[in-house]
Order: sequence, then structure tokens, then C-alpha cells
Amino acid sequence: MAAGAAEAALVAVEEVGSVGQFEELLSLKAKSLLVVHFWAPWAPQCAQMNEVMAELAKEHPQVSFAKLEAEGVPEVSEKYEISSAPTFLFFKNSQKIDRLDGAHAPELTKKVQRHASSGSFPPSANEHLKEDLNLRLKKLTHAAPCMLFMKGTPQEPRCGFSKQMVEILHKHNIQFSSFDIFSDEEELEASEELDKICPKAPKLEERLKVLTNKASVMLFMKGNKQEAKCGFSKQILEILNSTGVEYETFDILEDEEVRQGLKAYSNWPTYPQLYVKGELVGGLDIVKELKENGELLPILRGEN
Repeated sequence: MAAGAAEAALVAVEEVGSVGQFEELLSLKAKSLLVVHFWAPWAPQCAQMNEVMAELAKEHPQVSFAKLEAEGVPEVSEKYEISSAPTFLFFKNSQKIDRLDGAHAPELTKKVQRHASSGSFPPSANEHLKEDLNLRLKKLTHAAPCMLFMKGTPQEPRCGFSKQMVEILHKHNIQFSSFDIFSDEEELEASEELDKICPKAPKLEERLKVLTNKASVMLFMKGNKQEAKCGFSKQILEILNSTGVEYETFDILEDEEVRQGLKAYSNWPTYPQLYVKGELVGGLDIVKELKENGELLPILRGEN
């Protein structure tokens, strides 16, 4: 019986393999909430989130769930500006109403619950019942193999301790999900001194200046040293590794504010971007040219 239930949950998560199939699904599910998981077979966190989707499908039979391989149907991914996996889009009446980037199981669960109960279609009776606190906490702490309860999100920590914890997990390349303790409505109502607890985030330009100077050689790329997430980033990593020069990386897919802001800050529209002592060197083509001319190593060492 357990196996049958698992099979039913998997069937409840439809697989979309073409533009036509996606548009047909939007039309067929127009009267219900539709959640689409843009996933990638090379990302282990996507497999984990597929399991979360299967569980949500069992808990919310009135909600439609689907998964779409982001690189397999590029027309849809480009239309909705999907730049990383996993990403979840929420649709009602064939229109996108919300988005979630990253493997954040508790946040996905909250968004599904909120949108499912706010539509024109009737929510299930269970959603009207206030969940026992102990049960809520148990679900949250078991939502992922590694769970971080923090102030803010990994993309925008809202206190120094949370920021340090995220940096440590990223440094060791640990996959984790997070829960923003400030996102709980009851806690928000009880916390009237929120601004005093967490100082305001620095201005974007100041933040970018700090980031570009974080190390003598800084590479802003898709992915990190251990796992490049695009061909251009992979190529520039290979070039830098061949020089033997120490460098640090920043994954722009983890922070949309930095990703968009750095383009204007540096007046350079594409990634990867290489900085030496806070100054932009350029992208992949320039780095290749510098290497061929024998100029790259002196620049990385700060000699030029």
C-alpha cells in the first residue's frame, strides 16, 4: 500500500518535455494553482526537491505540480528568466504569480499553502486547522538533510551571525535549505523592534566594492571553484587554475542583487567577470587574449 501511495504521488507530479506541452498544461490547469519545478539532472538538490514536490502533491490534491528540465526546454526557461536550478514558478489563471529560486523546502511549502488557500478554488479542510507547533517544528527540522534556521535568506542574510553561517556552508560546498525566522507572521507581529535587532543592509554599491576587493583576485561566475555551472565559467576556471595564482569566487546565481548590480557597477553586461585588486580585468575573451600574449600572470600578480 505504501508503494502504491508513493507511485500515486510521483504520477501527481507531471513531467513537461516541450513548449506545446507546457502551454497545454497552463491552459488545462488554469482554474487551479500550478507549481512548476525547473530542474537539472546534474544538480543533486533538484532530486531532493522532486521528493518534496511529491509529498506536497499528496498533501494538496487540489494543487497541480509539474517538473520541467530547464535546459531541455530552453524556450520556456528563457521566457521566464530561469538562470539556476532548482527554480519554482507558481501560476494561476495561466499567469505567473510567484517565484522561488533555490532548494528551500520550507519556503516552498509555505508558498504552496498560502497560494492554495487564497485562490477561487476551495482549500482542503486540513489547511484551515492550525498546525500543532511541535508538528510544525518537526516538519521544518526534517525538511532537508541540512536545515539552517536564520534571520533572512542565504541571498540576503539579515544579521552578522546568519551571514557568517551561510559563508561557512558555502565555503565547504554544503547543500542546505533554510528557513527565515522573520517570515513567520506570528513572530513578525510580536517583534516590534525588528529594525533594532538587524541593522539595515549596506547600499548595493558599497557592497559590490567590498565584494570586488574581498580577495586580490576575484572571479564572479556561475557556480564556484568546485562546480562551474556554465561553459564560459568552466573555461575561465581552467585558465586561472593553470596560473597557480590564488583566487576567490562568487556565485552570481546565489545572489540576484549582485548579479544585476555588478553589470552596472562595472559597465560589463556578461559573466564571468574577473577583478584584480578591485579593478575589472574583463571576461573570458579578454582573459584568453591576455594569456596568449603572456600578460595574464603579471596582471594577476599585480605587477601591471
